[in-house]
Amino acid sequence: MPWYYAVAEHDHELQNPTSAAKIRQLGERLRLRPGSRVVDLACGKAGPALILAESFGCRIVGVERAPEFVAAARERIEAAGLAERVEIVEGDAAAFELEHEAWDAALCLGASFVWHGLDGTLEALIPAVRPGGNVVVGEPFWRTWPLPEGIDDLGYVPLRETVARFESAGLALVSLIASSQDDWDTYESLHWRALEEWLADHPGDPDAPKIRARHEASRDAYLRHERALFGWAIFVARKPAVKPL
Repeated sequence: MPWYYAVAEHDHELQNPTSAAKIRQLGERLRLRPGSRVVDLACGKAGPALILAESFGCRIVGVERAPEFVAAARERIEAAGLAERVEIVEGDAAAFELEHEAWDAALCLGASFVWHGLDGTLEALIPAVRPGGNVVVGEPFWRTWPLPEGIDDLGYVPLRETVARFESAGLALVSLIASSQDDWDTYESLHWRALEEWLADHPGDPDAPKIRARHEASRDAYLRHERALFGWAIFVARKPAVKPL
């Protein structure tokens, strides 16, 4: 079966509900500059890495296990002339050996599932960041709570409770860059177009019915309740410069 997201995200330059302007804003909030070291875990097609490296001159290591996305990322990096600033490592982010306190910022945008949720992601990333550095996670949250009857919370919580998880891990939230409705609609619409085009081009593919069913179920959930209730933001949290007594 063609991997669903390789089909669905064929046209995505950024594989999360955000924008290039907001990724540049992230770089500003992180105070990135030439010489800054950034690791981007589960980096996909390296959309944020390209923007940050080009805009701020920082050096980025991206880790991605999907070979389709690795190939796309390396092609985009070469085309942009950024091979000296961005390196892509093919492999599972959860198995990647992170140097202790070696990074100015550690990013995981929209992929906390790699460590089975936000708490596990923070546990993995915090030791890798230097004192005074930043842990950056792109994470969904619910705008309304409690949820209407029959809606699965998918393991996510409201905004304040999401922030509390960063605080419980010993981090201080220093920036929040939330997705707009337009960011969400663009992200979802690119899925729909790519999937409809693939289905039209592969009418006889034995996996087409499964892809069609998943596509339509996802689109229906977005239109019925996720568009109104589901949020997503980039959370920037600072690691203490010194260990508490």
